[in-house]
Amino acid sequence: MADESQTKPEDDLPTPDHLLHTGSERPIDPEDLVRLSGREPTPERVAEARRRLEKEGAKAIERYLP
Repeated sequence: MADESQTKPEDDLPTPDHLLHTGSERPIDPEDLVRLSGREPTPERVAEARRRLEKEGAKAIERYLP
């Protein structure tokens, strides 16, 4: 069994900037927004997510993505 206390050298390095993103720079659809909230998409939830995206834009997803 491997010793879990051992780490690889690359584990100690910070993640490169080009790999980090919040997700808000990519298009998102209302169903994605519902799933980000941890709920299953229903017609009502998708409609609410659509309204939120129209009103808030990318800011609507920033509450769910770091």
